Amino acid sequence: MKVNYLRVTKTGMQSHDPRQVLADLPEMEFRQLAKFNQGHVGVFWADGGRSPWERHPDDDELLQILEGEVLVTVLTEEGPVETRVPAGSSFVVPRGHWHRQELRGKVLELYVTPGRSEHSTADDPRED
Repeated sequence: MKVNYLRVTKTGMQSHDPRQVLADLPEMEFRQLAKFNQGHVGVFWADGGRSPWERHPDDDELLQILEGEVLVTVLTEEGPVETRVPAGSSFVVPRGHWHRQELRGKVLELYVTPGRSEHSTADDPRED
């Protein structure tokens, strides 16, 4: 399945093929494709690893896994909730929740992130 994403530029609209952008992108370099409301649409790839905790206090975040598999952990009032997100699937992180991703092997990901992001390397960022 080939998906193109459009972005508005000063000269009009431009189409992006995320896989083509990712082909030339160094590992763990995040590339912004387009503005989206107060945030942006972007892509990255990595061959395994775990992200630090992050939280978006104002909006939800959309993760689209293009290749590979991600285990997303979201901290809730009831405790951590882990969700397996395989290639071709999307996951919406609820506004205001700390979350992190464990990349299982090589992962290519498209994301839609709101404007503000907070990050933490603490074991439990809710205790900071």
